[in-house]
Amino acid sequence: MAVKIKLKRLGKIRSPHYRIVVADSRTRRDGRAIEEIGKYHPTYNPSVIEVNAERVAYWLSVGAQPTEPVLAILKKTGDWQKFKGEPAPAPLLVAAPKATRPSFEALSGEDEGKGEAITQKKKAEKKDEAAAESESTEA
Repeated sequence: MAVKIKLKRLGKIRSPHYRIVVADSRTRRDGRAIEEIGKYHPTYNPSVIEVNAERVAYWLSVGAQPTEPVLAILKKTGDWQKFKGEPAPAPLLVAAPKATRPSFEALSGEDEGKGEAITQKKKAEKKDEAAAESESTEA
């Protein structure tokens, strides 16, 4: 029985989420898996990659073959280099915590509304047009 480490697709049509699973090579993509060993969410910024390094090392040691997408993920996390005995890659980018925006109530006390419109008045535009027409007729 050939065992593969591959991606199992989950999620809606345009928001895919993947699980990294160990499965028989003859099963379909989203079919039954032997074990789930990680997650991959490519649509997040930066993408989320969670891999159980101990289980990956075990399955690679007993002969499981990763598919090309899983191999790329394992190279990014450093598990493939650890298995092959190569130096580890640079650390992955971690999402910075989002800065909270001040609430509406906190902002309302600081500013006093003047009651004036932000846009310019139309009379000034009409005067500019009238002046431009009078200059063109005089010339």
